[in-house]
Amino acid sequence: MNINNNAALSLRKLADSDMTESEFLRSVENNLIPMQQFFTYYKCAIMEIETKFRVLNEQFSINGESNPIEFIQSRIKSYGSIYRKILSHNIPRNLEAIESTISDIAGIRVVCSFVQDIYRLADCFLQQDDIFLIKKKDYIENPKPNGYRSLHLIVEVPIFLENEKRLVKAEVQLRTIAMDFWASLEHKLRYKKDLPQYKLDMLTDDLKKCADQSAQWDIRMQAIKNIIEHD
Repeated sequence: MNINNNAALSLRKLADSDMTESEFLRSVENNLIPMQQFFTYYKCAIMEIETKFRVLNEQFSINGESNPIEFIQSRIKSYGSIYRKILSHNIPRNLEAIESTISDIAGIRVVCSFVQDIYRLADCFLQQDDIFLIKKKDYIENPKPNGYRSLHLIVEVPIFLENEKRLVKAEVQLRTIAMDFWASLEHKLRYKKDLPQYKLDMLTDDLKKCADQSAQWDIRMQAIKNIIEHD
């Protein structure tokens, strides 16, 4: 995909290698029109994906099944977060490189009641002929070392503009309520500043135990649901 020349040129003006984050943010503010156009693509992708999941949720309800989705959240990466990713991954500082390299500028989180709902929703979503799977990471079957669990899908979805159709990347995360609760608290606690190392080690161990206990709750609740539905 090609970014329009004005937008690409605009971010190249930000490309001084010695630029600090605050200077980068000020420069972004001075080039808002092409940047806003760039981020509008991702907002549109989020709307497309959210609609697809809401339609699936409604369809399950019409079929006499319980709604698998508890809630949906979305976000667009901040300028500062993109800047830090540019630095850490040595990405060229133009919009075309950012668009092709950073796949999670648009993020959608789908929170479900049960683990089986996650896989069923993901399968239904990926079967749609205008959704293109780029990468799948199953952190439910293979949790991260800290205990994090979630199903991640990097996809491309078409958005339809006035004079063009564009494919836009987005990251979809599917979790249970328990997984989302743990991940939210882990993020808040993990990034507390100025903790001594022994407290960080203790925190890491305790959070891992909580993640494992949370996963057991998901397994037990799924088993209870299966008994009720097949009784």
